[in-house]
Amino acid sequence: MNQPVKNLKEQARPFTDPLQNPKDRSRRRFAVISALALLVLAGVLWWSRQETAPRPANSGRNPGAMSIVPEVAGKGYIGINLNALGTVTSLATVTIRTQISGYLTRVDFKEGQDIKKGDLLAEIDSRPFEAALAQAKGQLARDEALLKGAQVDLARYQGLAAQNAVPHQTLDTQVALVAQDQGTVEADRASVRAAEVNLQYCRILSPLDGRVGLRLVDQGNYVTPGDTNGLVVITQLQPISVLFTLPEDNLQVVLKRMQGGATLPVTAYDRSGANKIADGILQTFDSQIDPTTGTIKARALFPNQGRVLYPNQFVNVGLLVDTHKDVTVMPTAGIQRGSPGTFVYVVNADSTVSVRKVALGVTDGERLEVRSGLVPGDRIVVDGADKLRDGAKINVRTEANNAAAPEPARSGGKRQHSENGQRQ
Repeated sequence: MNQPVKNLKEQARPFTDPLQNPKDRSRRRFAVISALALLVLAGVLWWSRQETAPRPANSGRNPGAMSIVPEVAGKGYIGINLNALGTVTSLATVTIRTQISGYLTRVDFKEGQDIKKGDLLAEIDSRPFEAALAQAKGQLARDEALLKGAQVDLARYQGLAAQNAVPHQTLDTQVALVAQDQGTVEADRASVRAAEVNLQYCRILSPLDGRVGLRLVDQGNYVTPGDTNGLVVITQLQPISVLFTLPEDNLQVVLKRMQGGATLPVTAYDRSGANKIADGILQTFDSQIDPTTGTIKARALFPNQGRVLYPNQFVNVGLLVDTHKDVTVMPTAGIQRGSPGTFVYVVNADSTVSVRKVALGVTDGERLEVRSGLVPGDRIVVDGADKLRDGAKINVRTEANNAAAPEPARSGGKRQHSENGQRQ
């Protein structure tokens, strides 16, 4: 009877999961964290061993050494250039307009034609102006005859007045009449000259040497001096100029060179700056600095014999201010910068490299001046310098070896060439 009651009490006791115990949960969490930490530590140790493990040996005399093609520092000259953006500008651009009104009877040029100063461009109907000239000449002849008659009467009155045969009032009137006729004759002569000028304006001539553009008015149109477009535009192309700006900080250097009588070369490049278009010289610069940009305008003159420069063309300009001669020159790609400062890797005789600090001068494109740290003849590393360190072993090869290395040896001659390359 007592035994069943005990079983019922045991069955009524609530079930407790050992994982729900706080102590058991803490021990389980600590075990998981320890296992993860061991895995991370094992991964770090494996990675560090892979990094420090020796790499497979490369072909050559020094297994594992890096193959490089050294560059030799030379002795030469390097220019101090100022680069700027420029616009091609013609020295003279003239819009041809008529000075008189009339019908355009002849157009004597072709579009794009090269012309000289004084060449005929167009003609205007001259008949009205020929008639006006003839009328002015007739008026002049008439008034000259009146003047001559008045002068004869004046001479007669002067003789009679000396004998008191005529009143002095009559003599004074005749003197005024002669002066009036003289003024009329002078006005007629001016009218004749004006008519002659208008008649000359019927033939429109080129005022300068240049190239004509597109025709703006066709033959047969009635043209007037008030036409806004004109007949044609003539542009001088030889010589031609380029306007560009220089920073005001460089003005004193340029001014000093020009005052010393130096001719500063200027080179024009295309929009990409890679291809040279033309060579010229610096002609002058503006008289004031632009306060908003801190620059000053300069003008360079180009002969433009090949007609490669046209007005409003965008160009890159290089102004050679000075030249440093007999200096140590090296490629800019060989310069490294780090904790030692500015340095290069110099190739030693034992096929190792060493770090050498250098002091740099001016830069000209892919070449730069080395003021100290290198001497002409030193071999330096240009490609792959970021993978080297001081004292690292290298394999020195030439460009010929580099080009021949991928070539398979299929014949005796090629095999011999490859073997010779390995011996070097």
